[in-house]
Amino acid sequence: MSVKNILITGSKGQLGYELQGLSYTHTYRGYKFFYTDIDTLDITNEDLVNKFFRENHIDCLINCAAYTAVDKAESEPEAALLVNGRAVEWLVSACARNSTLMVHVSTDYVFDGTTPVPYREEDAVGPISVYGKTKLEGEKAVLGYEHGIVVRSSWLYSTRGKNFFNTILTMALEKDQLNVVYDQVGTPTYAGDLARVLLTLSDHFLSGKNKDGGGLFHYSNEGVCSWYDFAIEIVRLTGRQCRISPIETSQYPVPARRPHFSVLNKTKIRSYLLIDIPHWKESLINCIGQLD
Repeated sequence: MSVKNILITGSKGQLGYELQGLSYTHTYRGYKFFYTDIDTLDITNEDLVNKFFRENHIDCLINCAAYTAVDKAESEPEAALLVNGRAVEWLVSACARNSTLMVHVSTDYVFDGTTPVPYREEDAVGPISVYGKTKLEGEKAVLGYEHGIVVRSSWLYSTRGKNFFNTILTMALEKDQLNVVYDQVGTPTYAGDLARVLLTLSDHFLSGKNKDGGGLFHYSNEGVCSWYDFAIEIVRLTGRQCRISPIETSQYPVPARRPHFSVLNKTKIRSYLLIDIPHWKESLINCIGQLD
């Protein structure tokens, strides 16, 4: 059996880090992994992208690289579009020339948050922030490729990097009281769980179990909560002595608008891969167990 090469871009981010930790379990199946980040492969440089693909036979690309500073993107739309849109187009072109499977990570922020029920893959998109709009541009590029897969996720967190989980942990040690919005509802997603699904999905396509070219999937942990509920649970489970008070979005003004409701329907990926998806509280406990 020939070895299949899998490229993971954005490997130093929270999702890329989790993928590195899990990928060793796939090596016995005949996979070799390449881990890159901006210091080893700047995906905003089309020539470097093409050069990397020429020099390495890549069978699958899992693209975790992204401009994720939601508020900063409002004042840096060109920078956000370069990473989340144009660079993705260049990756798609490189994959197309080499018949490479491309698995791309997107976001719940492509929705406007006005629906009262969890979003399905076929529901209309309508991003209300620069970040969401640029991520949608990347989606369009990948879904226009016959071997392109997009996995939308939501509220990603882990013990590494800048995310809501780490912010609450730090601030709860520094302050006696925190205000957190309660009128934005979604589902936290532990990066370790998403990483496992991305590898399973890639394996599913590479092994020939799927006869279709690509597709769009939603994945997050199960359950529904607000940012306030999430913060309450983080503080409770870590034993922080900090009072969490609920506030409305209007009381915490930020540059970028967020969808008020962005729960994702996971029926498609659950039945497609025949997987059980853990509840967000269960995964939060697992994540806390990874703390030093």
